[in-house]
Amino acid sequence: AQTTLPNMTPITVNKLECGYAIILMALYWCTECMPLAVTALLPVILFPMMGIMKGGDVSIEYLKDSNMLFIGGLLVAIAVEHWNLHKRIALRVLLLVGVRPSLLMIGFMSVSAFLSMWISNTATTAMMLPIAHAVLQQLKDTETQANERDLQIQDADNHAFELEVQTKLETIHERDTQDPVCKEKSIEAKYDLLTKGMSLSVCYSASIGGTATLTGTTPNLILKGQMDEIFPNNTDVINFASWFGFCFPSMVLMLVLAWFWLHFMFLGFNLKKSFGCGEKSESDRAAYTVMKVEYKKLGRIKFAEVAVLVLFILLVLLWFTREPGFMPGWATVLFNKDAAFVTDGTVAILMSSLFFVIPSQLPFSNYGYTNEGKRIKAPPALLTWNVVHERMPWNIVLLLGGGFALAAGSEASNLSKWLGENLSPLQNIPPFAISLVLSLLIATFTECSSNTATTTLFLPILASMAQNIKLHPLYVMLPCTIAASLAFMLPVATPPNAIAFSFGNLKVLDMVKAGFMLNIIGILCINLAINTWGRAMFNLDTFPDWANTTNSKP
Repeated sequence: AQTTLPNMTPITVNKLECGYAIILMALYWCTECMPLAVTALLPVILFPMMGIMKGGDVSIEYLKDSNMLFIGGLLVAIAVEHWNLHKRIALRVLLLVGVRPSLLMIGFMSVSAFLSMWISNTATTAMMLPIAHAVLQQLKDTETQANERDLQIQDADNHAFELEVQTKLETIHERDTQDPVCKEKSIEAKYDLLTKGMSLSVCYSASIGGTATLTGTTPNLILKGQMDEIFPNNTDVINFASWFGFCFPSMVLMLVLAWFWLHFMFLGFNLKKSFGCGEKSESDRAAYTVMKVEYKKLGRIKFAEVAVLVLFILLVLLWFTREPGFMPGWATVLFNKDAAFVTDGTVAILMSSLFFVIPSQLPFSNYGYTNEGKRIKAPPALLTWNVVHERMPWNIVLLLGGGFALAAGSEASNLSKWLGENLSPLQNIPPFAISLVLSLLIATFTECSSNTATTTLFLPILASMAQNIKLHPLYVMLPCTIAASLAFMLPVATPPNAIAFSFGNLKVLDMVKAGFMLNIIGILCINLAINTWGRAMFNLDTFPDWANTTNSKP
């Protein structure tokens, strides 16, 4: 049975059933009437009952290579958080940067962006905001105390001024204009604005930083998984090295422009005053002391922190050199001569498994005693399963799997092909315009729905559209994936936004005003990247052979 819609190719019952399943999941994801992970399991029920896919085939989609990469990356992030290595790095950098308002904003944004490249945006924001607020509170308290001293001095001076002759009225007037009572209100208003700016700068830079690495945020891994699912012959075009090479420069550009915009909104245009040229004030020294005290609380660097740092650096180096693109990587030389046996997921699981083997203390040292007074014979490993079990967001693994199952169902029912065919009139529009409009659409949609759900729903459709109009799939899929992380306007858009909203005495309007311009900045930066160095990196001017057919297994 088939139905023909006006100006459209015929649509079969299988396609309609698959479309119904996708629309139902989209509604559930947007309204969150069921947990997102539970909604992601619906293909296991619906696709076999609708005759779209066999139950076994659907289930296989829930644990692909991209899920392994995600789990491995998260295990590393959990180890970094467990041993407080991220806090040590953050405080060390902030001590180097300084506490002047502009420098402070640069420091917090840079550290937040860097940390969120490797650990979750939410964990980064939750850690950085209390530090930011402690520093700002100390700056405010010190400045308020200095103002109170000025008020006491002026009260004493006022008695003397009453005895002065009329010729000194101008001097009195000049001193009265700097009334400490007014100054106190000015200090209150200044730090209220600064607190808002710093809160927003931390949560926004965490979201921006997550776009720089393949494991930085879930939509990046969804793109990797969808590319491997829909275009199995894609020659590993998206891997850790190629993603970083494309996204890191655009992330830095976004971060710099975001700093300029937030500086203008909350600190004004006077850069000389914001950077605090000249000698350090009492409040600067006090705030610096707060950060130094926090750093000293961490104590001397432990063996466990050094071990985690070494394993982390080694993992990143192995990711970069596995298949760098401009030369044969170690995996190509040793394992991947005939086929792509070793992937980024293989490396992630290899290195993360070492956290369960390497001890957290040096061998042959005193490991302490138990509560019963018995001597501990062996130290715990860098990670234990109890720690992982508490911190691992298993729901995201199911969300990723649900996305891959949807893509597989769309292919099996030919729904994605039908959608692509009916979007073929877009062939007459310039590619850069298609990319720009779709990025705007995704960035708007992700403000009111999960970025994971947004990319999961849109990427298979974009892939089919690109195939039918003979456009390189990455030309639209890559900018739209990054645009899904640009949820800056609403507190409910992302967990980092919600944390900042609760911390910074923000109003929704504050976030909308700051976030709207950042959305525009982000979309322009992404489209600049895809039309310049992205075009050269991925050969976007040509339609690749691997995109000609779908699901032709190698």
